[in-house]
Amino acid sequence: MRAVSIELVLFDLDGTLADTAPDLAAAANRQRSERGLAPLPLAELRPLASHGARGLVGRALGLAPGDDGYEAARLEFLDIYEQALCVRTRLFDGMAETLERIESDGRRWGVVTNKARRFTEPLMELLALHRRAACIVSGDTTPHTKPHPAPIEHALQGCAVASSQAVYVGDDLRDIQAGRAAGVATIVAAYGYLGANADVALWGGDHIIARPTQLLPLLGA
Repeated sequence: MRAVSIELVLFDLDGTLADTAPDLAAAANRQRSERGLAPLPLAELRPLASHGARGLVGRALGLAPGDDGYEAARLEFLDIYEQALCVRTRLFDGMAETLERIESDGRRWGVVTNKARRFTEPLMELLALHRRAACIVSGDTTPHTKPHPAPIEHALQGCAVASSQAVYVGDDLRDIQAGRAAGVATIVAAYGYLGANADVALWGGDHIIARPTQLLPLLGA
């Protein structure tokens, strides 16, 4: 990490802060069930969780944007997911300890996600994190989503923190691209969803961590 003291740690939500894949996969499998299709294993759907409805509807129903029926299926997926946001969703192992350590060291943390506010804020509340986060920036908070730097820049401005004093942790290439474009240090969460055959060493992140607690030494915590 840089010599400058880190004051703000920003996390992606799905696949970085919380393991949301089980509930996202459950919504996709409910769509399959309602169409007489057999459920897909979580291991098959898990890598697609960071891609939201587009990735999950694509795998579950074989529909892509522009296909007949895709938009209706996407909206259906979102409605199903909204009804069961936090049934099996949990913080990743070690994340609770990591957040507590960040707070006890006098630092702040927040969330910057492409997930819409409709889902982000209720989920953060269900995880009992909404009052602890210094900021929660959703996919529709700014006119742009990651990999555009605007969401991270919005978080920095709201927390009155310079880019040199912040770090962004994410499990997708677009997270690292957004962080670099915003001028913050970037850390790849290699324990996240990543996607098929992802070579995270090529993403250009400043560091790669295999579990949340490995973040702490990088902060000097």
